Amino acid sequence: PRVCGGPDPVLGSRVSYFAVFDGHGGARASRYAAEHLHLNLVKKFPSGDAENGDKLIKKCLLDTFRQTDEDFLKKASSQKPAWKDGSTATCVLVVDDMVYVANLGDSRAMMCRTETAENGQKRSVTLALSKEHNPTIYEERMRIQRAGGTVRDGRVLGVLEVSRSIGDGQYKRCGVISTPDVRRCQLTANDSFIILACDGLFKVFSADEAVKFVLGVLQEGDVEQTDQEIHFEAACQQLASEAVRRGCADNVTVILVSVGH
Repeated sequence: PRVCGGPDPVLGSRVSYFAVFDGHGGARASRYAAEHLHLNLVKKFPSGDAENGDKLIKKCLLDTFRQTDEDFLKKASSQKPAWKDGSTATCVLVVDDMVYVANLGDSRAMMCRTETAENGQKRSVTLALSKEHNPTIYEERMRIQRAGGTVRDGRVLGVLEVSRSIGDGQYKRCGVISTPDVRRCQLTANDSFIILACDGLFKVFSADEAVKFVLGVLQEGDVEQTDQEIHFEAACQQLASEAVRRGCADNVTVILVSVGH
């Protein structure tokens, strides 16, 4: 998988962008998306303090995904022989204190939030920020079948494991689309981090287990503000290493984003 991360100072308000792209059939679609999706996002990003900024950002994300997919498919089909690469895409956009997540395929994003019960007990909960797209989901299977495709052994035409992706030119006529699910979530003072990861992690960790694992690493030492980055880096590395140790045969890419105030 490819990784993109880091703040983008170009856009006026405080905007950060993080993304994971997990390729299949080759690395070209994931590489292309990692190198171009954020550039398309910058070009299409709404300017000014529009009152319907939320709607404009969601539209911008939808347009950005469509554009990136179209551009890659154009490039892929012009090659001899044509490229058949495809990629998932999970992008997290933090605009001030609002998180937008646009997702295609089976890479995922989740957030750790601390809730206080009536008895004053604090507990950490895992909020799913993305929705997976695979051909076994009813709406996805129906769309594929309506387009003349089939789902066998949980895969499109018995081969492709995801029902939405960037690239995969040969499956786009079979109902595979590049329209992401876009969700938004208001950050609160009780939120501490977001995990973005490809499906390799989730073959050996549930979302809750991944969040608890990270919390365990972060709580091993008293996190001084100055040390926070080191602790998050360690937690991220250890989570990926533990997935590999547990025997995950797939590749494992993890981004850990601190959103604590």
